[in-house]
Amino acid sequence: MEDLYKYERQLYSQGLNFIGGVDEVGRGPLIGPVVASCVVLPKNFVLEGLTDSKKLSEKKRNKFYQIICEQAVAIGIGIVDEKKIDEVNIYEATKIAMKEAIRDTNLKIDHILIDAMPLNIDIPTTSIIKGDSQSITIAAASVIAKVTRDKMMYDLDKKYPMYDLAHNKGYGTKKHIEAIKKYGITKYHRQSYKPVSDYKDKIIDN
Repeated sequence: MEDLYKYERQLYSQGLNFIGGVDEVGRGPLIGPVVASCVVLPKNFVLEGLTDSKKLSEKKRNKFYQIICEQAVAIGIGIVDEKKIDEVNIYEATKIAMKEAIRDTNLKIDHILIDAMPLNIDIPTTSIIKGDSQSITIAAASVIAKVTRDKMMYDLDKKYPMYDLAHNKGYGTKKHIEAIKKYGITKYHRQSYKPVSDYKDKIIDN
């Protein structure tokens, strides 16, 4: 069993108080934004079963989302839309979303734990590979980011049911790609991504 508190304990032992965990969701999908979250948890926070949001059922994610929202010291969200992703590339867009999420906490954070991504900011950071399954704070951020983005996909699904976004969350599943070939793309699709880029002249809602 991975010790999800080791990074936080080490930082608390140095006299730090506000530790932010940052994670993102939505780098791979063909449609919609990349969403990042920054979460600062109280020192005594315990949530049995919390881990990388991708490993949790939707029901459990939603339950944990509520608990984190109720107990967190601060939560910030950063959203970078598909147009900006197409303009700067997904890697840069992810960094922008993460920085936006950190600012959105409106808190003077002492140290940031980040899932994998290096960030050049004026706060000390630690980038942890697979951080969402190694740090309780990053795991909390992954749940907030995932539930936030999934809600956006449910809203888009109501508008464009043919792409099955409620189930695939925008990823390039067989059904999603078949729908792109049949109907074309929406203004929310990422035109720098294949196979979306092949259908730039077939936007259904210009």
